[in-house]
Amino acid sequence: MGLEVYVDLMSQPCRALVIFLKKNNIPFVQKTVELAKGQNYSEEFLAVNSLAKVPAILDDGFALAECVAILRYLLARYSSLVPDHWYPADVQQRARVDEYLSWQHTSVRPHAAKVFWLEVLIPIYTREPVEPEKVKEALEDLENTLVAMQRKFLKDQPFLCGQEISVADILALCELMQPVACGHDPLAPHPLLVAWRARTEEVLGADLLAEVNACIMGAHDKLKNYLHPQGEGTLAVPPAIKYLQK
Repeated sequence: MGLEVYVDLMSQPCRALVIFLKKNNIPFVQKTVELAKGQNYSEEFLAVNSLAKVPAILDDGFALAECVAILRYLLARYSSLVPDHWYPADVQQRARVDEYLSWQHTSVRPHAAKVFWLEVLIPIYTREPVEPEKVKEALEDLENTLVAMQRKFLKDQPFLCGQEISVADILALCELMQPVACGHDPLAPHPLLVAWRARTEEVLGADLLAEVNACIMGAHDKLKNYLHPQGEGTLAVPPAIKYLQK
């Protein structure tokens, strides 16, 4: 059976996982699960992940969900293919990567994603623009997070957790693509973070990033065309969007 990877490349963690796999030449079969079409609730996918979330993998019959858990599994499973710097064997260096992986769930991830939800998803689902003040507040929250990320993790290092790139850098780069897809560059006021992004992109490769990020660029038009193919009507608003509208 081999390694099957279930992803929707509109999702930041899914893109991070695919980038990691391709960069390290780990053989896998990519299975697309389109969240906008509700394919994550199909019988086939629920058999892989009953939580109905992507990414998920099926590795010779072994099912696993959650991006960070999947990355750690793959790093151990394919250790002969993966250079040490992605998740160092040194206990303190690895702990630093783990520290970022734990922190980003309540910082970079929600704050970068919220900008995308407010400027792309909510207007598409509701056909109403979000109040500019809410977008401004979301960008301010993201700015505070970036200041913390630079102060705590990047410091004066080339990469977030040390002298070499790690899985932390891939995850951060993918999360920060969400506001870029909305026309924002939140890193612009931070020269050290801009330089970090350039180094990370150079290591990962322009062609690979362009391939995996293609779906997120121009996401507004793509989602709008799918959700409203006739240009009319409204859709049931998902719970997450109702929460962000408050």
